[in-house]
Amino acid sequence: MFEIEYGDGGAVMCRGRLDAAQCEKAEAFMGELEGENTLDFTDLEYISSAGLGILLKTQKRLAGSSAGLKIINVNNHIYDVFRYSGFHAIFDIEAKE
Repeated sequence: MFEIEYGDGGAVMCRGRLDAAQCEKAEAFMGELEGENTLDFTDLEYISSAGLGILLKTQKRLAGSSAGLKIINVNNHIYDVFRYSGFHAIFDIEAKE
């Protein structure tokens, strides 16, 4: 299961597992984003390479207009996925406190 929606503070809240089965939902939502956006991964449990691909596609599209994604509240496991894939150098990432 995966949920994506705007939170009370304006951040995009991602919950559950962002894997290949959920990519269509994530891509549809991310395709509507404009400008600077913050993704809150407080409740994201898992991200697959397909999920990383959607984030990268969105980041590249937003960078064309000098914007981008900031990812906050990333747990250790997901941060490791970003680090091992080299994506930590592409995104502004803040770990969970």
